[in-house]
Amino acid sequence: MKNSKLYSKGGNIYNKYTSENPIVKFMMKNFFKRVGSILDSVKISRVLDAGCGEGYLAQHIKDYSNELYVEGVDLSAEIIEVARRLHPQIKFSVGSVYHLPYFDNSFDLVVCSEVLEHLEYPEKALEELKRVSKRYCIITVPHEPFWRIANIMRLSYLDKLGNTPGHIQHFNKKTLKKLLEKYFKEVEIETSTLWLISLCKNEDN
Repeated sequence: MKNSKLYSKGGNIYNKYTSENPIVKFMMKNFFKRVGSILDSVKISRVLDAGCGEGYLAQHIKDYSNELYVEGVDLSAEIIEVARRLHPQIKFSVGSVYHLPYFDNSFDLVVCSEVLEHLEYPEKALEELKRVSKRYCIITVPHEPFWRIANIMRLSYLDKLGNTPGHIQHFNKKTLKKLLEKYFKEVEIETSTLWLISLCKNEDN
């Protein structure tokens, strides 16, 4: 990416997907259950995980329905190498959510999980997500202020009032819906413990 300032996750290295903490495992199980219920409600065949990190969510989607074609993209070449090693059956590419390396309407569903809160320009990313999505987007973000309250309760990031390093945008249900409705015809948002999960329908299709 030519301008690395545009997208930086920085600071937060905790891997909730592999955590053995029973509370975290419960929350992730519930999160995946909610994502699965959305997958059941839409007719899709091609899925992109934009900002895929190490590929855990992309793998979960692939495991949920082996009939789906799933691909992942992330800004970090180092992280993409990890994703390729962990999930060799899925194609992963290096790219920015600001300039996704795909044609218009390339995927039936574009997933963007826990990315917007890291972005200086979330609007620019949403334009790209909509562009490459033929039908739907699933967008998830931390549910504030509950996310920060949870951090404080576990005595983390106290000097930042519980704000996870790298989080420069903060969303509640109202502010997230207001933002997403600028780009999508229909927006449905539900909560999953500490996350907001939105299903967005592309108004152009």
